This record gives sequence, structure tokens and C-alpha cells, in this order.
Amino acid sequence: MPQLTRRVLLTAAAALAAPATIQAQSAWPNGTIRIVPPFPPGGSTDALARLLQPHLMRILGVNVVVENRPGASGSLGTGAVARSAPDGNSWVLVFDTHAVNPALIPNMGFDTEKDMTPLLLFGTAPMVLTAHRTRPFKTFAEMAAAAKAKPDTLTYGSIGNGSLAHLTMALVGRAAGLQLVHVPYRGGGPLAIAAVAGEVDMPVATRPAIGVHIDSGALVPLAQTGATRSPSMPDIPTLAEAGVPGIDARAFWGFLGPAGIPAPIKQRMEAALLEALAVPEVRARVIALGIDLDPKGEAEFGAFLSRQIATWGAVVRENNIRPD
Repeated sequence: MPQLTRRVLLTAAAALAAPATIQAQSAWPNGTIRIVPPFPPGGSTDALARLLQPHLMRILGVNVVVENRPGASGSLGTGAVARSAPDGNSWVLVFDTHAVNPALIPNMGFDTEKDMTPLLLFGTAPMVLTAHRTRPFKTFAEMAAAAKAKPDTLTYGSIGNGSLAHLTMALVGRAAGLQLVHVPYRGGGPLAIAAVAGEVDMPVATRPAIGVHIDSGALVPLAQTGATRSPSMPDIPTLAEAGVPGIDARAFWGFLGPAGIPAPIKQRMEAALLEALAVPEVRARVIALGIDLDPKGEAEFGAFLSRQIATWGAVVRENNIRPD
């Protein structure tokens, strides 16, 4: 009898608590929503966050603020969100460094896969291996011949040690038998300035970072790093077409929150993001950034992240790469 009474009391307490929990979740959003681009203003994560901001405010009916929290290759701002309350009011918009950081920065203070909710993958974009227009080589084959003729003389620039471009070129060098010199810059802005000035032989970055200089003719595209040609760069051959098969290196942009966010909140935020992305001018501007827009929900994004973390973690370890 005491056990029966206790069971009845526990059931009754749960029944009383459930409506309150449901009401709290259904009342969301009930305050300011924060979106953190974990990089300085001016980059692609910042641009995408600010592009979505007014539409999310309209759709959700609350204030949405963009709060840049740069540092440690995006891990500082991401960690701040990972440690936030799972109430749907704190989110982070990440770039491909999110998948590299676990191997590159072992003491981040949070677990990328366990402490976060991978809500939505916006899309991906291959990087472009380019040559400054003053260099004598205009194709990947000509560059490879020049590199083999004089090992450890040709330079390539990236946004930093451990960046996706750095890791990709490590794979390219190994696969093609090239000895190239890596020149890391501190972000896309400094790399773009150095690229157009001809400071390095071969800038490597996404189209959002250096596309304007490709279009102007200052940079000559040699190859793109995706397994297939990007719709935004249909005339640029892939590495496989250039004679280096087996590499599929694509930057990505995704939206995450802390772990444990209630399902109703996740569903509503995902729906709001998809509605914002469906606005014609938003879609056009995202594509203009060089992002191959192809939204994927939590299950697919989570699986994608796990694959990326495993792939690039192995490259970091095998090449003994360290952060700046």
C-alpha cells in the first residue's frame, strides 16, 4: 500500500508538472534571441547571421541580436553557446573550423558532439586553389611541374594553421608528391589582402573569401576542392579532374545550440530558419556568397559533423599540425 501511494503521488506530480513544462516551451520565444558568429565582423558567418537576423525577428516576433565573439579559431564563441542554458535563446553560426578544432585544440572546455545541438546545416562550398596572375603557371599541371622542379619554393596561403585549406593542401601535397610552403594568415580578410597583392603564389580559400579577385582576374583558378564541381563555379575543374583523386574538402556553414534544447523549440527555430532562407532575396544573397545552399536538419547535420570531425582530425594528427 505505501508503494502504491508513492506511485500515485509521483504520477500526480508529473501530471501537474507536464502542463507547466509544455506551457514554457510553447511560450517560446519569450525574450531576446542571441546568434553568435564566433569570428570578427566581416566574415562569412557574420554576413550570414546578419542576413538572417531581420527575417528571424519578423518570423519569431522577438528581438534577435548578432553578437560576435571571436577567438581560438571560433571555439571561444562556440564554447560560450555550448555552456548556455538550453532555452532556445542562444545559438552559434559556425564555419568548417568547428570540425577541425576538436583535434587542433584539445582543451576547448566543451565536447563538440556531446554538448551541442546541430540544428541545421545551411550548405557547403569547395575551396579554390588559385594562382596570382603574375605567376607563370595557369593550370594545376603547370603548377605541379613548377613545384617539382623547385621543391619548397612555391607558397600557398590559408586563413591559418589547421584551417581547412591548410589540411587540404597537406593532402594534395602528399597525393601529388609536391613540397609546398604554407603561409598562414590570421583570417580571411588578411588572406584576401595578401592574395590580391601577390604576397603568396597560391591563395587557397572559399569563393566568399576570394571570389571577387577571381572575377577581376587578379587570381587565376587552378582547381576546386570538392568531389564534384560546385554550381557556383561550373567552369573550374576539381582536383580529381586535375589528376589528384580522392579529396572532397568543402567548407560548411551550420547553426547550433547547446545540448538539451526541447524538441518544440528546435522545431520552431528550424522552421523559422528555413522560412528565412526561402525568401528570394535571402536565397539569392546566400548563393552570391558562394554557398551551395542545401539545408539539412539535425540528424543529417549531426552525421555530417561526425564524418568531418573524424576525417580532418586524422589529417591533423598524421601531419602533426599545431594551431598558430
